Amino acid sequence: MVGEELSRLVSWGERHRRLLARLSIVLAATFVVDVLGTVAIYFAERHAASTEITSFGDAFFFTTVQLLTVSSQIRNPFTTWGRIADIGLELWGVLFVAGSTGAVAAFFLQAD
Repeated sequence: MVGEELSRLVSWGERHRRLLARLSIVLAATFVVDVLGTVAIYFAERHAASTEITSFGDAFFFTTVQLLTVSSQIRNPFTTWGRIADIGLELWGVLFVAGSTGAVAAFFLQAD
C-alpha cells in the first residue's frame, strides 16, 4: 500500500502536471491576497486605539497567520475595515487554501 502511493509520487504524468498547476495557482493567488490583506490591515489598524498592529511587519504577521490558521497571537482588529479584511482573510483561508487539500486528496484517490 505505501509502495503503491510512493510509486505515484515518483512518476510524472499528466495528473501530476494538473495537480502542480492547481496548487501553483492557489499559492500565487494566496500570496497576492496576503500582500493585499497586509496593506489593508496595516492602513486600517495602524492608528487604532489599543491595537497591536503598529508596523507593516505586524500586519504581515497577522495576515499570514490568519490565512494559515485563522488564529493569531495578535488580538483581532478593532476598526470596522480591519474586521472586514479579517473576515475576508479567514474566508480565503478556509475556502481556497484548505480546499487545495482536496486537490491533493483527489490526486491520490484517482486510479491511474
